[in-house]
Amino acid sequence: MKKLILAWTLGLVSVSGFTQPRLPEHYYWEKMPNGLEVVVIENNKVPLATIEIAVKNGAYTEGPEYSGLSHLFEHMFFKANKDYPDQAKFLKRTQELGAIWNGSTGAERVNYFFTFDKDSLDAGLRFMNAAIRFPIYRVEDMKKERPVVDGEFQRFESDPSSQLWLACQKKLWGDLVTRKNAIGIHEVINTATPEKMMIIKNKYYFPNNSILVICGDVKHEDAFAMTQNIFGSWESSGFDPQVKFPIPEFTPLTSTEYFVNESTVAQTPLEMYWWQGPDSRHDSASTVAADVFFTILGMNSSKWQQALVDKGLASIASAQYLTSKYVGPVFLYLMPNPNKLKAFNDEILHQVKQWGNDDYFTDAQLEDAKQILRRKAIRQKEKPSRLPDFLTSDWCSTSLDYFTDYDDNCQKITRDDIKRFVHRYITGKPYVAGMIISPAMNKQFNASADFKPAL
Repeated sequence: MKKLILAWTLGLVSVSGFTQPRLPEHYYWEKMPNGLEVVVIENNKVPLATIEIAVKNGAYTEGPEYSGLSHLFEHMFFKANKDYPDQAKFLKRTQELGAIWNGSTGAERVNYFFTFDKDSLDAGLRFMNAAIRFPIYRVEDMKKERPVVDGEFQRFESDPSSQLWLACQKKLWGDLVTRKNAIGIHEVINTATPEKMMIIKNKYYFPNNSILVICGDVKHEDAFAMTQNIFGSWESSGFDPQVKFPIPEFTPLTSTEYFVNESTVAQTPLEMYWWQGPDSRHDSASTVAADVFFTILGMNSSKWQQALVDKGLASIASAQYLTSKYVGPVFLYLMPNPNKLKAFNDEILHQVKQWGNDDYFTDAQLEDAKQILRRKAIRQKEKPSRLPDFLTSDWCSTSLDYFTDYDDNCQKITRDDIKRFVHRYITGKPYVAGMIISPAMNKQFNASADFKPAL
């Protein structure tokens, strides 16, 4: 009752009511009347505070005409705003605060964070408020930033694994590929205008589409009071951006496709296999089962590693799943031995076909995988400044309850859960398989001829 009265006093309880999410110990949540969700994580390991704001924006909101603008928006966030009208003043203020800062753009989240001395919390929140609510998009600033973004493009395009990744994405997602490609399209970035940037802001940059996380040596009552005082006047959009601008559903794959791309920068052959896997909206249980299963495959004792790496068929045989709200991909990243390409490709398909078998992994391996994930979770919590990142990622792509329950749910995964995931999304399902190889090596080993589905 005391906490509820305090929340009303601070003006943080939505008048329309709310459902209190489950959160770990020392995590505190409130929702402001304007829809902004605020989480305070009390962690006094070091006398610092980290503030992070995340927006449900990113590649998944972008059709071809806007592809990459969320990425450019992230870069422009650190340029100029109403309180600091040019980048020099912005950077000077970060130095005064002693702040470490950065941001990122993914498929389903854009986030920005600052870490500074705990005594600068009020000042840091005001600094974040100016940047998120009152950006200034000047043509000259955008011209200066384009080469920076273009440099990211060039690094991306010079990497053979990135080349192969993009080629696979185009086949996996078809006409909606821009909604999975956060880096964007050259031409869109290079022709972006302040007016286009405001279109992005006026669609998604509202408190009711954002979450603010404050973590560190702070008291949650004080942090909530500061947040209400600073962000309370940020007006809600009056609509749900995810409803007003609905995300189109990805078209299921209907057939398997293999392709080979030649590139002179590919010093060794690389292969990728991609399936359309589960998403958190329709099958959150399988998203957890996938993480446990691929942890098993990453163990040196697994049949997967022994068949591919230990026998010299590959130097890398990685299998992963990316948790997503809109169709999470399952993918294999493979670096085969060029002298054993045919044997390698045959063994890949042989192994995948066995994934759903009862004897593909042991009870001991299942338990070991759970303990690996448990230890990983403990290590991730050792650095307070990283905690907001984990929480906002799940808030955007799953939910706060999913975030809170994830570690326990990993420990509950059974063999049947994994078999269900494999049979529902992998066994007998269409996929995309791509190889990138140098022209000389392709000719030498006749690689294209051996890269094909089993008969």
